[in-house]
Amino acid sequence: MKNVTVTMDDSVAEWARLEAARRNTSVSRLVGELLAEKMRSDDAYERAMNEWLQRDATYSSDGSPYPRRDEIYAERLDRFR
Repeated sequence: MKNVTVTMDDSVAEWARLEAARRNTSVSRLVGELLAEKMRSDDAYERAMNEWLQRDATYSSDGSPYPRRDEIYAERLDRFR
């Protein structure tokens, strides 16, 4: 593990001390856990995005224009009129 020095606003440091105490851990460990969670979250998002971009498109169009909103919902709208 590496030791690093972190500079933060006083209000952030106070929050970190309180949150670390609430979790029964040190500020150092809290910061490390928060950064590790951020890293995992970012990695998961990037993997999901890449999987989505690599998928085969399952939709097709015959070139005709999309129906208008009022055409799609005409039946539902008529019930409320």
